[in-house]
Amino acid sequence: MKEDCIFCKIASKEADATVVYEDPHTLAFLDIHPLNPGHTLVIPKKHYANMLEMPAEEAGLVFVSVAKVMRGVEKASKADGISVGQSNGKAASQEVFHMHVHILPRFNQEMMSGFPNRKQTHRAELNEIGKQIKTAIDTEKRS
Repeated sequence: MKEDCIFCKIASKEADATVVYEDPHTLAFLDIHPLNPGHTLVIPKKHYANMLEMPAEEAGLVFVSVAKVMRGVEKASKADGISVGQSNGKAASQEVFHMHVHILPRFNQEMMSGFPNRKQTHRAELNEIGKQIKTAIDTEKRS
């Protein structure tokens, strides 16, 4: 754990987040400044500044979780599509230097190039969509 890393604090439960999925290696939680409702981040629990620092096997474990979580996000948000994004370094627009993958619900009425503007939200709204995503992920696990 890196002391000043907010994602490490979320992974260790020292900081608040709306967690929608967790396994021994990864954690998925809602972005506090979402581009759309259901915008979720998947992180490795172990700190790596970016994916370039990660052993390939550990990066693979993150993307196994991404595949599970994106299905739950799509179902719960009723999205028309899903964008998956991952940036490495400041020049690539990385803002939090703990490797993470964005899962972004997309809708037909949005401009299809680029990303929509971030929305303001509140913890109660995050918790509600988070509950729906968790349910959708749990349902998918049983199928």
